Amino acid sequence: MSKNISYLSSLTGLKDNLFEAQQKVSSDSEEVVVQDKAKRALAEKSLMGVATLESSSSFYDFMQGENANKKAYFCNGTACLCASGNIDKNVKQKLQQYFGEKEVGHVTCLGHCYDGAAFQIDGNNYSGSDIDNLSELSDAKKATTIIPKGKSLGKAILLEPVIDVKAWYQPLLEALKNNQAEQLLETLKSASLRGRGGAGFPAGIKWQACRDQVADKKYIVCNADEGDPGAFTDRYLLEQQPHLVLFGMMVAGYLAGSDEGILYIRDEYPLAIDITQQAIDELIELQLLGSAIDGSDFSFNFQIIRGAGAYICGEETALIRSIEGQRPVVSVRPPFPVVSGLFGKPTVLNNVETFACTHWILAQGGDAFCQMGTEQSAGVKLVSLDVSFNNPGVYEVAMGTSLTRVIDELGGGFSYPVKALQIGGPLGGIVPKEKFDQLNISFESFAEQGFLLGHAGIVGIPEEFSMLEYIAHLFEFTATESCGKCFPCRLGATRGQEMVEAAMKGTKMDKQLLNDLLETMELGSLCALGGGVPLPVKNALEWFEDELKTAFVDTAIGDIL
Repeated sequence: MSKNISYLSSLTGLKDNLFEAQQKVSSDSEEVVVQDKAKRALAEKSLMGVATLESSSSFYDFMQGENANKKAYFCNGTACLCASGNIDKNVKQKLQQYFGEKEVGHVTCLGHCYDGAAFQIDGNNYSGSDIDNLSELSDAKKATTIIPKGKSLGKAILLEPVIDVKAWYQPLLEALKNNQAEQLLETLKSASLRGRGGAGFPAGIKWQACRDQVADKKYIVCNADEGDPGAFTDRYLLEQQPHLVLFGMMVAGYLAGSDEGILYIRDEYPLAIDITQQAIDELIELQLLGSAIDGSDFSFNFQIIRGAGAYICGEETALIRSIEGQRPVVSVRPPFPVVSGLFGKPTVLNNVETFACTHWILAQGGDAFCQMGTEQSAGVKLVSLDVSFNNPGVYEVAMGTSLTRVIDELGGGFSYPVKALQIGGPLGGIVPKEKFDQLNISFESFAEQGFLLGHAGIVGIPEEFSMLEYIAHLFEFTATESCGKCFPCRLGATRGQEMVEAAMKGTKMDKQLLNDLLETMELGSLCALGGGVPLPVKNALEWFEDELKTAFVDTAIGDIL
């Protein structure tokens, strides 16, 4: 990460954020001459070269990419891809017929995996049968699609609605009054809450590490760049439970010694951005934000930063670079963000669901949270079920709940025959139906069986869907979304896509070459994007050998694994 650019960006900080200024320049005009003039002015104001800003803005799909400034977008994410034959495979065609081919772009996921056939018009998201009402939707000013909510298996924690906002924040206000930061931190650590974004790092240890840093400024950052196709739990929380998230960030600020929280929310979630801002405004009106909250020594404020269409910004160091206005490529660690994060300052960075768990833990105690999960995976987990289920939506289960119970009792079984589930996004494992009854919702169960729980977004792969085509889709996703900093990811994913797509046309693959490619990506990639995609590819090769063996030259696929 460039310390010089980070420092220059910090001069204006979040008040006049460089990344947001870059977005404004890109959206204000489509004329190249006008944009160039605005870029030069911004570069001069920021004390940076035009090339530095161009390097950043050219990275983003919605700034200067092929999908910038389109009237409409269709979703080509994994869930919509798999459901296309069962829902509506002509979304792209219908949008192009209505708006014209040049006015239609594509987007990886809109968080409408529970409905399928997702698309966006003028910044509003739609799905399902909406595609048949384009004349009405194109005149609408705001979409109000609600994620179907299922039930909690047990007492609702993250699905329990917040009725009285001021009362909801009382646990924090009491702690401020009684100076209980150390006590709250110990409660959080005793809960053994692991990050819900996929990595599963203990939140209490991270917050303690940031608290221990000596600095004039610290930040709390919420990673709401939920880009995994098939996952929409973060979107649910921000749209229907924003105060759970805001409360958790304020507690993190109090414990770590920060007075500023940033929510980095993906551009593809316009309703989540609006509703979260409304919740922040509500806190301001209740005088629960700002300086000396409730007469205490604690001050805190929020700011929402809107993403610009880059999956890699879900990786913590790329996200930090993005906020600073730098090109969002992955950084080598150490130092970790708790030591040197946003603008070079100690930073706590967690995902939406992690922050959302905080209120219940502080209200009920860390031990109570631990009792609901397993020894290594405490508490509850939200799971999102896509349109392959009879009852798609968001559900809450205690860690350790069997996968079959999730499928049958919550999901109501499948709406069409599936041969496997991909769980945990495009980097998560492909779980064949033979393994459904051997897994439970916990980090350790999935790891022991050779899969990955990740975000717990669940996508059904239809029986008739070609597994070779599915592998090509995974490589294509990685090649497209790679930040490009490390060769194993950038080149490996591209070569993998080329190999598999050639096999789809009849050119057989060499088993040793594919084996070397997967190993190189696993061991040499800088982050989980390039390092993670070999897992589902290997799962597919292991469990669907009969289907895939004709794609290889005289191969026994077992030799690849």
